[in-house]
Amino acid sequence: LAEETRKANARFFASMDDVPRQALTMGVGTILKAKSILLVVKGADKADIVHRALQGPITTDCPASLLQTHPHLTVLLDRAAAEKLA
Repeated sequence: LAEETRKANARFFASMDDVPRQALTMGVGTILKAKSILLVVKGADKADIVHRALQGPITTDCPASLLQTHPHLTVLLDRAAAEKLA
């Protein structure tokens, strides 16, 4: 994981030494093959990407926008993450 990612997630761990250095990733193509998708987003720092992903144009410039094409997408947002949605 990038050091920036580790630092961003450090608040969830007792110390930086406990923050994972590696993780598994899954591509959008694999995600879109799922029967259903549950997207859970919390926090104002995610409001821009939530807006781009859910109400912006579908484009590979924002891979999360491809979620708009999935027939069984459920989205759970707190107010802060949803603040930029129409």
